[in-house]
Amino acid sequence: MRKLKASGNELVALGALDARCDFFAGYPITPSSEVMHNISVTFPSEGRMFIQMEDEIAAICAALGASMSGVKAMTNTSGPGLALKSEQIGYAHMAEIPLVIVNVMRGGPSTGLPTRTSQGDILFVRNPTPGDVRSIVLIPGTTEECYTETIRAFNLAERFMQPVILLLDETLGHTARDVSLDDLEDVKKTLVSRKINNRGDYQPYNVKDDEPAVLNPFFTDQPYHITGLTHDQTGFPTENAILCQKLVDRQFRKIDANLDKIEKYKKFRIDDADYLIVCYGSVSLAAHEAVNRLREEEMRVGMFRPLTLWPSPEKRMSELAKKFDPQNVLVIEMNKGQYLREVERCMRNRPQFLSKVNGRPISPLDIVEKLREMHHGV
Repeated sequence: MRKLKASGNELVALGALDARCDFFAGYPITPSSEVMHNISVTFPSEGRMFIQMEDEIAAICAALGASMSGVKAMTNTSGPGLALKSEQIGYAHMAEIPLVIVNVMRGGPSTGLPTRTSQGDILFVRNPTPGDVRSIVLIPGTTEECYTETIRAFNLAERFMQPVILLLDETLGHTARDVSLDDLEDVKKTLVSRKINNRGDYQPYNVKDDEPAVLNPFFTDQPYHITGLTHDQTGFPTENAILCQKLVDRQFRKIDANLDKIEKYKKFRIDDADYLIVCYGSVSLAAHEAVNRLREEEMRVGMFRPLTLWPSPEKRMSELAKKFDPQNVLVIEMNKGQYLREVERCMRNRPQFLSKVNGRPISPLDIVEKLREMHHGV
Protein backbone atom coordinates (compact mmCIF):
# COMPACT_ATOMS: atom_id res chain seq x y z
CA MET A 1 0.00 0.00 0.00
CA ARG A 2 1.32 3.45 -0.97
CA LYS A 3 0.65 6.41 1.31
CA LEU A 4 1.02 10.00 0.17
CA LYS A 5 -0.56 13.43 0.37
CA ALA A 6 -1.91 14.80 -2.89
CA SER A 7 -4.74 16.77 -4.46
CA GLY A 8 -7.32 15.30 -6.78
CA ASN A 9 -5.64 16.86 -9.82
CA GLU A 10 -2.26 15.49 -8.77
CA LEU A 11 -3.75 12.02 -8.35
CA VAL A 12 -5.26 12.16 -11.84
CA ALA A 13 -1.76 12.82 -13.17
CA LEU A 14 -0.37 9.92 -11.13
CA GLY A 15 -3.21 7.68 -12.32
CA ALA A 16 -2.37 8.46 -15.94
CA LEU A 17 1.27 7.58 -15.29
CA ASP A 18 0.38 4.29 -13.59
CA ALA A 19 -2.21 3.39 -16.26
CA ARG A 20 0.65 3.41 -18.78
CA CYS A 21 -0.56 6.48 -20.63
CA ASP A 22 2.28 7.33 -23.01
CA PHE A 23 1.06 10.57 -24.56
CA PHE A 24 -0.44 13.73 -23.14
CA ALA A 25 -1.37 16.87 -25.05
CA GLY A 26 -3.09 19.73 -23.30
CA TYR A 27 -3.50 23.44 -22.81
CA PRO A 28 -3.57 25.16 -19.39
CA ILE A 29 -6.99 26.12 -18.07
CA THR A 30 -8.20 26.74 -14.53
CA PRO A 31 -9.00 24.65 -12.50
CA SER A 32 -7.47 21.65 -14.30
CA SER A 33 -3.98 23.00 -14.95
CA GLU A 34 -2.32 21.02 -12.14
CA VAL A 35 -3.06 17.79 -14.03
CA MET A 36 -1.00 19.11 -16.91
CA HIS A 37 1.70 20.65 -14.71
CA ASN A 38 2.37 17.36 -12.94
CA ILE A 39 2.39 15.37 -16.15
CA SER A 40 4.85 17.86 -17.69
CA VAL A 41 7.34 16.72 -15.03
CA THR A 42 6.60 13.01 -14.67
CA PHE A 43 6.07 11.98 -18.30
CA PRO A 44 9.38 13.18 -19.79
CA SER A 45 11.30 11.68 -16.86
CA GLU A 46 9.69 8.31 -17.71
CA GLY A 47 10.41 8.60 -21.43
CA ARG A 48 6.81 9.44 -22.30
CA MET A 49 5.53 12.26 -24.47
CA PHE A 50 4.19 15.52 -23.04
CA ILE A 51 3.31 18.44 -25.24
CA GLN A 52 1.60 21.76 -24.58
CA MET A 53 -0.36 22.71 -27.66
CA GLU A 54 -1.40 26.18 -28.82
CA ASP A 55 -5.04 25.68 -27.82
CA GLU A 56 -7.64 23.14 -26.70
CA ILE A 57 -8.57 22.02 -30.20
CA ALA A 58 -4.98 21.29 -31.15
CA ALA A 59 -4.53 19.39 -27.88
CA ILE A 60 -7.31 16.89 -28.51
CA CYS A 61 -6.26 16.51 -32.15
CA ALA A 62 -2.72 15.63 -31.11
CA ALA A 63 -3.99 13.18 -28.48
CA LEU A 64 -6.24 11.47 -31.03
CA GLY A 65 -3.35 11.14 -33.46
CA ALA A 66 -1.24 9.52 -30.76
CA SER A 67 -4.03 7.13 -29.86
CA MET A 68 -4.40 6.09 -33.50
CA SER A 69 -0.72 5.18 -33.45
CA GLY A 70 -1.51 2.63 -30.74
CA VAL A 71 -0.62 4.32 -27.43
CA LYS A 72 -2.83 5.32 -24.54
CA ALA A 73 -3.48 9.06 -24.72
CA MET A 74 -5.05 11.77 -22.58
CA THR A 75 -5.96 15.45 -22.66
CA ASN A 76 -7.39 17.72 -19.97
CA THR A 77 -9.56 20.82 -19.80
CA SER A 78 -12.40 22.64 -18.07
CA GLY A 79 -15.86 23.60 -19.33
CA PRO A 80 -14.97 26.24 -21.95
CA GLY A 81 -12.19 24.05 -23.30
CA LEU A 82 -14.46 21.02 -23.46
CA ALA A 83 -16.82 23.05 -25.65
CA LEU A 84 -13.95 23.73 -28.03
CA LYS A 85 -13.10 20.02 -28.16
CA SER A 86 -16.66 19.06 -29.10
CA GLU A 87 -16.08 18.41 -32.80
CA GLN A 88 -13.14 16.09 -32.17
CA ILE A 89 -15.01 14.26 -29.41
CA GLY A 90 -17.59 13.43 -32.05
CA TYR A 91 -14.82 12.32 -34.39
CA ALA A 92 -13.46 9.99 -31.71
CA HIS A 93 -16.91 8.47 -31.19
CA MET A 94 -17.55 7.97 -34.91
CA ALA A 95 -14.09 6.57 -35.68
CA GLU A 96 -13.95 4.66 -32.34
CA ILE A 97 -10.66 6.06 -31.09
CA PRO A 98 -9.90 5.52 -27.37
CA LEU A 99 -9.03 8.64 -25.41
CA VAL A 100 -9.31 9.88 -21.82
CA ILE A 101 -10.54 13.47 -21.42
CA VAL A 102 -10.22 15.02 -17.96
CA ASN A 103 -12.68 17.85 -17.32
CA VAL A 104 -12.40 19.74 -14.02
CA MET A 105 -15.62 21.74 -13.68
CA ARG A 106 -15.82 25.41 -12.79
CA GLY A 107 -18.65 27.95 -12.66
CA GLY A 108 -20.39 28.84 -15.93
CA PRO A 109 -21.92 29.41 -18.42
CA SER A 110 -19.18 30.72 -20.72
CA THR A 111 -16.01 31.63 -18.80
CA GLY A 112 -18.13 31.99 -15.65
CA LEU A 113 -16.22 31.60 -12.38
CA PRO A 114 -12.81 30.16 -13.33
CA THR A 115 -11.54 29.74 -9.76
CA ARG A 116 -14.78 28.53 -8.19
CA THR A 117 -16.48 25.14 -8.01
CA SER A 118 -19.46 23.89 -9.98
CA GLN A 119 -21.13 20.80 -11.36
CA GLY A 120 -22.52 22.61 -14.37
CA ASP A 121 -21.24 20.27 -17.11
CA ILE A 122 -23.34 17.22 -16.21
CA LEU A 123 -25.73 17.35 -19.15
CA PHE A 124 -23.07 18.59 -21.55
CA VAL A 125 -20.85 15.55 -21.02
CA ARG A 126 -23.79 13.24 -21.64
CA ASN A 127 -24.01 14.52 -25.22
CA PRO A 128 -20.79 16.49 -25.78
CA THR A 129 -21.09 16.50 -29.58
CA PRO A 130 -23.75 16.72 -32.30
CA GLY A 131 -25.40 13.44 -33.22
CA ASP A 132 -26.18 10.34 -31.21
CA VAL A 133 -23.44 9.04 -28.93
CA ARG A 134 -23.41 6.81 -25.85
CA SER A 135 -21.03 8.61 -23.52
CA ILE A 136 -19.05 7.03 -20.72
CA VAL A 137 -18.52 9.57 -17.94
CA LEU A 138 -16.85 8.77 -14.62
CA ILE A 139 -17.07 11.04 -11.58
CA PRO A 140 -14.93 10.41 -8.48
CA GLY A 141 -16.30 11.44 -5.11
CA THR A 142 -13.18 11.18 -2.96
CA THR A 143 -9.56 12.18 -3.42
CA GLU A 144 -8.48 8.52 -3.68
CA GLU A 145 -11.06 7.93 -6.38
CA CYS A 146 -9.43 10.61 -8.53
CA TYR A 147 -6.64 8.05 -8.90
CA THR A 148 -8.69 4.85 -9.16
CA GLU A 149 -11.23 6.33 -11.58
CA THR A 150 -8.41 7.58 -13.81
CA ILE A 151 -7.17 4.00 -14.06
CA ARG A 152 -10.71 2.84 -14.81
CA ALA A 153 -11.17 5.55 -17.43
CA PHE A 154 -8.19 4.25 -19.41
CA ASN A 155 -9.40 0.67 -19.09
CA LEU A 156 -12.88 1.55 -20.35
CA ALA A 157 -11.53 3.67 -23.21
CA GLU A 158 -9.35 0.79 -24.40
CA ARG A 159 -12.07 -1.82 -23.85
CA PHE A 160 -14.86 0.04 -25.66
CA MET A 161 -12.77 2.03 -28.16
CA GLN A 162 -14.17 5.48 -27.53
CA PRO A 163 -13.47 8.63 -25.53
CA VAL A 164 -14.13 8.43 -21.79
CA ILE A 165 -14.64 11.63 -19.81
CA LEU A 166 -13.29 11.83 -16.26
CA LEU A 167 -15.26 14.54 -14.47
CA LEU A 168 -13.98 16.37 -11.40
CA ASP A 169 -15.09 19.64 -9.86
CA GLU A 170 -12.79 22.41 -8.62
CA THR A 171 -13.24 21.44 -4.97
CA LEU A 172 -12.14 17.87 -5.52
CA GLY A 173 -9.38 18.82 -7.95
CA HIS A 174 -7.77 21.22 -5.48
CA THR A 175 -8.37 19.35 -2.23
CA ALA A 176 -5.18 17.72 -0.89
CA ARG A 177 -5.51 14.87 1.58
CA ASP A 178 -3.61 11.88 2.90
CA VAL A 179 -4.46 8.92 0.67
CA SER A 180 -3.69 5.22 0.50
CA LEU A 181 -3.23 3.68 -2.94
CA ASP A 182 -2.69 0.10 -4.05
CA ASP A 183 0.85 -0.93 -4.83
CA LEU A 184 1.82 -0.27 -8.42
CA GLU A 185 2.35 -3.95 -9.19
CA ASP A 186 -1.25 -4.65 -8.17
CA VAL A 187 -2.51 -1.78 -10.33
CA LYS A 188 -0.60 -3.09 -13.35
CA LYS A 189 -2.49 -6.39 -13.11
CA THR A 190 -5.79 -4.56 -13.70
CA LEU A 191 -4.75 -2.66 -16.84
CA VAL A 192 -6.56 -3.29 -20.12
CA SER A 193 -4.91 -3.13 -23.54
CA ARG A 194 -6.76 -2.72 -26.80
CA LYS A 195 -7.28 -5.69 -29.09
CA ILE A 196 -5.20 -6.30 -32.19
CA ASN A 197 -6.58 -8.01 -35.31
CA ASN A 198 -4.06 -10.28 -37.01
CA ARG A 199 -6.39 -11.66 -39.67
CA GLY A 200 -5.42 -11.22 -43.29
CA ASP A 201 -8.81 -9.75 -44.23
CA TYR A 202 -8.50 -6.90 -41.75
CA GLN A 203 -11.62 -4.74 -41.59
CA PRO A 204 -11.59 -2.70 -38.37
CA TYR A 205 -15.35 -2.12 -38.23
CA ASN A 206 -16.41 -5.62 -39.29
CA VAL A 207 -17.32 -6.80 -35.79
CA LYS A 208 -20.38 -8.22 -34.05
CA ASP A 209 -23.31 -5.88 -33.51
CA ASP A 210 -22.49 -5.38 -29.80
CA GLU A 211 -18.70 -5.08 -30.05
CA PRO A 212 -16.32 -2.14 -30.48
CA ALA A 213 -14.13 -1.69 -33.53
CA VAL A 214 -10.67 -3.26 -33.62
CA LEU A 215 -8.28 -0.57 -34.84
CA ASN A 216 -4.73 -1.77 -35.27
CA PRO A 217 -2.11 0.96 -34.76
CA PHE A 218 -1.16 3.16 -37.67
CA PHE A 219 2.20 2.46 -39.31
CA THR A 220 1.66 -1.30 -39.38
CA ASP A 221 1.22 -3.50 -42.46
CA GLN A 222 -2.60 -3.30 -42.40
CA PRO A 223 -3.80 -0.06 -43.98
CA TYR A 224 -7.28 1.26 -43.29
CA HIS A 225 -9.27 4.45 -43.56
CA ILE A 226 -10.44 6.61 -40.66
CA THR A 227 -13.15 9.21 -41.11
CA GLY A 228 -15.73 11.20 -39.18
CA LEU A 229 -18.23 10.32 -41.88
CA THR A 230 -20.55 7.37 -41.54
CA HIS A 231 -18.57 4.43 -42.84
CA ASP A 232 -18.68 0.76 -43.81
CA GLN A 233 -16.73 -2.17 -42.33
CA THR A 234 -13.47 -1.01 -43.91
CA GLY A 235 -13.77 2.55 -42.60
CA PHE A 236 -14.52 4.16 -45.98
CA PRO A 237 -17.48 6.59 -46.14
CA THR A 238 -20.90 5.31 -47.10
CA GLU A 239 -24.46 6.63 -47.28
CA ASN A 240 -25.97 3.16 -47.48
CA ALA A 241 -29.06 3.39 -45.25
CA ILE A 242 -28.67 -0.09 -43.78
CA LEU A 243 -24.98 0.35 -42.98
CA CYS A 244 -25.55 3.82 -41.48
CA GLN A 245 -28.22 2.44 -39.15
CA LYS A 246 -26.12 -0.57 -38.18
CA LEU A 247 -23.08 1.56 -37.37
CA VAL A 248 -24.81 3.86 -34.89
CA ASP A 249 -26.84 1.00 -33.41
CA ARG A 250 -23.65 -0.98 -32.80
CA GLN A 251 -21.96 1.96 -31.09
CA PHE A 252 -24.89 2.06 -28.67
CA ARG A 253 -25.11 -1.71 -28.21
CA LYS A 254 -21.44 -2.08 -27.33
CA ILE A 255 -22.25 0.01 -24.24
CA ASP A 256 -25.77 -1.21 -23.45
CA ALA A 257 -24.75 -4.86 -23.65
CA ASN A 258 -21.99 -4.31 -21.10
CA LEU A 259 -23.52 -2.04 -18.48
CA ASP A 260 -22.41 -4.40 -15.71
CA LYS A 261 -18.78 -3.73 -16.74
CA ILE A 262 -19.26 0.04 -16.91
CA GLU A 263 -21.65 1.06 -14.13
CA LYS A 264 -20.26 1.69 -10.68
CA TYR A 265 -21.76 3.31 -7.60
CA LYS A 266 -21.29 3.57 -3.86
CA LYS A 267 -23.82 3.17 -1.04
CA PHE A 268 -23.45 4.50 2.50
CA ARG A 269 -25.74 3.44 5.36
CA ILE A 270 -28.70 2.75 3.08
CA ASP A 271 -29.93 -0.57 4.47
CA ASP A 272 -31.86 0.83 7.44
CA ALA A 273 -32.33 4.39 6.15
CA ASP A 274 -35.61 6.30 6.05
CA TYR A 275 -34.10 9.18 4.06
CA LEU A 276 -31.88 8.95 1.00
CA ILE A 277 -29.35 11.44 -0.39
CA VAL A 278 -28.39 11.13 -4.06
CA CYS A 279 -25.28 13.10 -4.98
CA TYR A 280 -21.92 12.85 -6.75
CA GLY A 281 -18.48 14.42 -6.90
CA SER A 282 -17.23 16.57 -4.03
CA VAL A 283 -20.78 17.01 -2.72
CA SER A 284 -20.56 13.42 -1.47
CA LEU A 285 -17.87 14.48 1.03
CA ALA A 286 -20.23 16.95 2.66
CA ALA A 287 -23.11 14.47 2.42
CA HIS A 288 -21.06 11.76 4.11
CA GLU A 289 -20.45 14.02 7.11
CA ALA A 290 -24.10 15.13 7.15
CA VAL A 291 -25.28 11.51 7.26
CA ASN A 292 -23.08 10.81 10.28
CA ARG A 293 -24.25 13.95 12.10
CA LEU A 294 -27.92 13.15 11.53
CA ARG A 295 -27.41 9.56 12.63
CA GLU A 296 -26.23 10.97 15.97
CA GLU A 297 -29.63 12.68 16.17
CA GLU A 298 -31.24 9.28 15.47
CA MET A 299 -32.38 10.39 12.03
CA ARG A 300 -31.69 7.46 9.72
CA VAL A 301 -30.18 8.86 6.53
CA GLY A 302 -28.24 7.04 3.81
CA MET A 303 -26.40 8.09 0.67
CA PHE A 304 -26.23 6.79 -2.90
CA ARG A 305 -23.71 8.20 -5.33
CA PRO A 306 -22.80 7.14 -8.87
CA LEU A 307 -19.16 6.85 -9.88
CA THR A 308 -20.31 6.15 -13.42
CA LEU A 309 -22.47 9.18 -14.10
CA TRP A 310 -23.33 8.20 -17.69
CA PRO A 311 -24.69 5.71 -18.42
CA SER A 312 -26.57 6.30 -15.18
CA PRO A 313 -27.19 3.40 -12.76
CA GLU A 314 -30.81 3.39 -13.87
CA LYS A 315 -31.69 -0.07 -12.61
CA ARG A 316 -30.29 0.54 -9.14
CA MET A 317 -32.05 3.88 -8.78
CA SER A 318 -35.31 2.24 -9.88
CA GLU A 319 -34.83 -0.34 -7.11
CA LEU A 320 -34.24 2.41 -4.55
CA ALA A 321 -37.51 4.05 -5.62
CA LYS A 322 -39.35 1.00 -4.22
CA LYS A 323 -37.75 1.49 -0.82
CA PHE A 324 -37.94 5.26 -0.34
CA ASP A 325 -40.86 7.66 -0.42
CA PRO A 326 -39.93 10.32 -3.02
CA GLN A 327 -40.53 13.02 -0.41
CA ASN A 328 -37.73 11.40 1.62
CA VAL A 329 -35.22 11.45 -1.27
CA LEU A 330 -32.91 14.46 -1.55
CA VAL A 331 -30.87 15.14 -4.69
CA ILE A 332 -27.96 17.53 -4.11
CA GLU A 333 -26.07 19.25 -6.92
CA MET A 334 -23.99 22.35 -7.63
CA ASN A 335 -26.20 23.21 -10.60
CA LYS A 336 -29.87 23.89 -11.29
CA GLY A 337 -30.86 20.23 -11.43
CA GLN A 338 -28.98 18.62 -14.31
CA TYR A 339 -28.95 15.15 -12.73
CA LEU A 340 -32.21 15.69 -10.86
CA ARG A 341 -34.15 15.00 -14.06
CA GLU A 342 -32.35 11.68 -14.49
CA VAL A 343 -33.07 10.63 -10.91
CA GLU A 344 -36.68 11.65 -11.41
CA ARG A 345 -36.87 9.57 -14.60
CA CYS A 346 -35.34 6.50 -12.96
CA MET A 347 -37.40 6.76 -9.77
CA ARG A 348 -40.53 7.78 -11.67
CA ASN A 349 -41.21 10.52 -9.16
CA ARG A 350 -39.87 13.94 -8.26
CA PRO A 351 -37.56 13.98 -5.21
CA GLN A 352 -36.54 16.92 -3.04
CA PHE A 353 -33.71 19.12 -4.29
CA LEU A 354 -30.86 21.20 -2.82
CA SER A 355 -28.45 23.22 -4.97
CA LYS A 356 -25.97 26.07 -5.21
CA VAL A 357 -24.75 27.79 -8.37
CA ASN A 358 -22.70 30.65 -6.89
CA GLY A 359 -19.33 28.92 -7.02
CA ARG A 360 -19.36 28.01 -3.34
CA PRO A 361 -19.43 24.40 -2.13
CA ILE A 362 -22.44 22.88 -0.40
CA SER A 363 -21.57 22.38 3.26
CA PRO A 364 -22.57 19.56 5.62
CA LEU A 365 -24.64 22.11 7.57
CA ASP A 366 -26.58 23.03 4.40
CA ILE A 367 -27.50 19.38 4.00
CA VAL A 368 -28.29 18.81 7.68
CA GLU A 369 -30.65 21.79 7.74
CA LYS A 370 -32.44 20.68 4.56
CA LEU A 371 -32.99 17.15 5.89
CA ARG A 372 -34.23 18.47 9.21
CA GLU A 373 -36.77 20.53 7.29
CA MET A 374 -37.84 17.43 5.37
CA HIS A 375 -38.10 15.45 8.59
CA HIS A 376 -40.31 18.06 10.23
CA GLY A 377 -42.38 18.64 7.10
CA VAL A 378 -41.31 22.26 6.65
